[in-house]
Amino acid sequence: MHDTNLLQLITDDMAPAQHLLELLHAESLALHGRDLFLLEDILAQKQALVIMLEQRGRKRSQILVSLNLKPDREGLAELARNSSIGEELLTQGDALSALMSECRAANEHNGLSIKLQQVTTANQMRILTGGEAPTLYDNRGSTSRFTKPRPLSQA
Repeated sequence: MHDTNLLQLITDDMAPAQHLLELLHAESLALHGRDLFLLEDILAQKQALVIMLEQRGRKRSQILVSLNLKPDREGLAELARNSSIGEELLTQGDALSALMSECRAANEHNGLSIKLQQVTTANQMRILTGGEAPTLYDNRGSTSRFTKPRPLSQA
């Protein structure tokens, strides 16, 4: 009984996890294109999927814990050894785990892209506002000691 419930939960999570992966790839493209409206839409969809997948993941863990098993692959393997649908349970569990790993990797890639864009934007703002130290010499052969930020309207 618990094995069929667990298998159903795993199977039900495959489509949302695949959709999350597709959203993460779309997010990557939107980040490179700096399409803020699309990013906003993707973020809303992503948050809903992540919440749903987390809730279902907790349900799966609770089922394993209620059977005095570890809430990981080892616990799933233990349940599979004593189940008539054990092979399918492990196959689907591994497939979902692989899909979630792909999602994690895509999300990390997008996070690095965001950080890179933040650094680039901060550097551009510093240049525009005059916040960076002078690197050129003046007519006396020295660099200016006082650099004061200037408003963007004067940049």
